[in-house]
Amino acid sequence: MTEQKATNITRHEHNVSKEERAKLNGHKGAILWFTGLSACGKSTIANAVDHKLYLAGKHSVVLDGDNIRMGLNKNLGFSAEDRAENIRRIGEVAKLFSQNASLTLTAFISPYRADRDKVREIMGQGEFIEIHVDASVETCEQRDPKGLYKKARAGEIKNFTGISDPYEAPEKPELVLDSNRKGIEELAGEVISYLQNHGYFTA
Repeated sequence: MTEQKATNITRHEHNVSKEERAKLNGHKGAILWFTGLSACGKSTIANAVDHKLYLAGKHSVVLDGDNIRMGLNKNLGFSAEDRAENIRRIGEVAKLFSQNASLTLTAFISPYRADRDKVREIMGQGEFIEIHVDASVETCEQRDPKGLYKKARAGEIKNFTGISDPYEAPEKPELVLDSNRKGIEELAGEVISYLQNHGYFTA
């Protein structure tokens, strides 16, 4: 549990409820939490889903790992402690978007189950959709668009998930995407189908 350092503060309730915002938007809010190894396709799939949602007239936003680390979390590294704080902050930001009835797509390695579970705990029932983008280390190394695995193998990058740091795959994710064998459009379609089939919005 993160220590509450600020004192003399009070939580303020909003005049417009998330249910009212959902009615206005025409769909419920939720966090779609894409997790998986570097180069497994998280960001690409999330952006493909975001585009499909946009074309369908839905309200969505993508929070991408690299982009967030360039701004909000620029003071964090890749130690276990910094990774935990990175995910905690993202969870809180994503929750704000979700309460505004936006479908919030987050693309982070988020390698530790405990960190992902803490985000799930701050959300309401059905508002956290854990999506495991499943690709082997071998598949990710073959793609390696940023050359990170090569650098990690050479010892140039420390604490690299899948090489020198562990990745704890979800045990009971809401959705598993087979990124070893399927393409981006097919996987994005599976996410859209999940949302429709589980009542987050209609076509």
